[in-house]
Amino acid sequence: MELNVKTLEGKDAGKVSLSDEIFGLEPREDILARVIRWQLAKKQQGTHKAKGRAEVSRTGAKMYKQKGTGRARHHSARAPQFRGGGKAHGPVVRSHEHDLPKKVRALGLRHALSAKIKADDVIVIDNLVAAEAKTKALASAFETLGLTNALFIGGAELDGNFKLAAQNIPNIDVLPIQGINVYDIVRRGKLVLSKAAVEALEERFK
Repeated sequence: MELNVKTLEGKDAGKVSLSDEIFGLEPREDILARVIRWQLAKKQQGTHKAKGRAEVSRTGAKMYKQKGTGRARHHSARAPQFRGGGKAHGPVVRSHEHDLPKKVRALGLRHALSAKIKADDVIVIDNLVAAEAKTKALASAFETLGLTNALFIGGAELDGNFKLAAQNIPNIDVLPIQGINVYDIVRRGKLVLSKAAVEALEERFK
């Protein structure tokens, strides 16, 4: 398939050919969901913690004698049912990470790209370069292109001026081609690829 290439000023800059093996798949929500879940689980810190009965600072002595009170049998005041006691089965510091095969991860990326193409939410820009690091000028260019919520994917090296100018614009993310991922593609409205990014993707999935 072919897409029109534009400049940041909104002018035509030719056409680019996209591989059907990368951009022409029928998107599968189950694969996208699996990859996003894997990404978010990997990102989760897992530093949540509650004190158990062995960790709370209370006496461990028996509360009252075993028999003769008419009350239930209890031992330590650290037990979960008492105020100030430990938490039963509370969260502990752990990793939420789980495995996902490399082939599924790669397939998820291709399905995410295909989903954006199918929704007509992909724009190819010839070069993501800004003459100066001015947010106002870049925001004006984005407005011309109709971009209010977008992910920009550049080549292996991002232009410093473009990156600086874009980082203060709300709902705009800029990543090098090495950082392209399913979660960021799906969470933003438009996907903007540079020609260098398209070439790198074609090379990656060759």
